[in-house]
Amino acid sequence: MRVYNFSAGPAVLPEEVLKEAAEEMLDYNGTGMSVMEMSHRSKAFEEIINTAEQDLRDLMNIPDNYKVLFLQGGASQQFAAVPMNLMKNKKAAYIVTGQWAKKAYQEAQNYGEAVAVASSADKTFSYIPDCSDLDIPEDADYVYICENNTIYGTKFKELPNTKGKTLVADVSSCFLSEPVDVTKYGVIYGGVQKNIGPAGVVIVIIREDLITEDTLPGTPTMLKYKIHADNKSLYNTPPAYGIYICGKVFKWIKKMGGLEAMKAHNEKKAKILYDYLDQSKLFKGTVEAKDRSLMNVPFITGNDELDAKFVKEAKAAGFENLKGHRSVGGMRASIYNAMPIEGVEKLVEFMKKFEEENA
Repeated sequence: MRVYNFSAGPAVLPEEVLKEAAEEMLDYNGTGMSVMEMSHRSKAFEEIINTAEQDLRDLMNIPDNYKVLFLQGGASQQFAAVPMNLMKNKKAAYIVTGQWAKKAYQEAQNYGEAVAVASSADKTFSYIPDCSDLDIPEDADYVYICENNTIYGTKFKELPNTKGKTLVADVSSCFLSEPVDVTKYGVIYGGVQKNIGPAGVVIVIIREDLITEDTLPGTPTMLKYKIHADNKSLYNTPPAYGIYICGKVFKWIKKMGGLEAMKAHNEKKAKILYDYLDQSKLFKGTVEAKDRSLMNVPFITGNDELDAKFVKEAKAAGFENLKGHRSVGGMRASIYNAMPIEGVEKLVEFMKKFEEENA
């Protein structure tokens, strides 16, 4: 039996994608082999990666002057790759709104001066600070954000005013959840294991003028954007099977109606859960309403023992991975694109029952 999987990542994938992949596991498209066994230099794989890139370009309206790179190392490796490739003046501005933005900020300090121009650490990252008029250093190479905070459940509803500086965004947990204007960013990147595919792939969308030979001294070859751009993500063996699944998810999103339809679907799901949390006497959300994520919904009862009881009973009832991140506790429901509305409705039903029994 399939459970309702609320994991923050690796996370739920569309059932029809999994079924299609299962059917093609032993013989992809008449090749007589699995994509797992296929040479990344073969015609069949070339078609898989090119089609995946084109479908992603279609979905996000990615302009021609941006490269799409399918890389490895997860989003965390980009914490180093970004400054190594972009820190020409050895200075960058970071907006620290959660664990991952903080880690990126700390990593950047190894390569130059990383300046925290705003932070929401004062209230345990439960809100997004006002970023309309930040004190951004004149010589900053870029402004960095983590757009959706998986652990704390906050999301930038408006992009920061970067005062003309390049915007770099980690979008791991909101990738393809709603329409996006790519031209507002210099770099958008994200690990795919939350909303797009299996763990092991990170997608980097980068404006061509930012791809240069001029990286920081000592930058490893594998972390140079130019190497991967020049070799069309095939400098070395890419995470081939992961890219193949991502490609199937892109097709699925297109079939569902694209990013406008995804946004409507996600808003509808999130509203069901947030509306319940707002009127519940037992459960409460931990994020300021204006900054709530559509993807990650943290909540608590205010009692650690009751939280643990809820997670245990929810698991027994077929609701998996509702325990909050180990650094914050409580509960968290990650309701990515592939989570059906029915999953959220059933969860709320279960929460109501739990509330009655434990009031």
